[in-house]
Amino acid sequence: MSRHTVRLQNIVVGWSDLEDAEPELGRARGLFRPGVGYELVEPVFRLYTEAIPEPGHAVTDSEKLDRYHRARDELALSLEDDSGRVIPTSGIHIADYSHRRGGHMEIEVLIADRGYWGRRDG
Repeated sequence: MSRHTVRLQNIVVGWSDLEDAEPELGRARGLFRPGVGYELVEPVFRLYTEAIPEPGHAVTDSEKLDRYHRARDELALSLEDDSGRVIPTSGIHIADYSHRRGGHMEIEVLIADRGYWGRRDG
């Protein structure tokens, strides 16, 4: 596995090994480790956990979920592989339940780039 870095422009937001790959769905997931720049985007991803307070459960606040989607898309986060190559994505989601007892952070990335999947498996 290799490290994947999430950036907000040139600022490192965090990283993940994206341990869980589903190439047929164009999706990769894994534990997310925040970097020094995470505090800049944390309020956006906390909107998600306020809208869905229990991981894997139903939405409790649709308005906050809509605000989350708009704000997340405006961030224009990017993903890089361990060689610094930008990986085109159609979505980067960080589920930040770290404020809960025993909680942690996970990342899910939608990757449409077929070349990435070939490099990853190669």
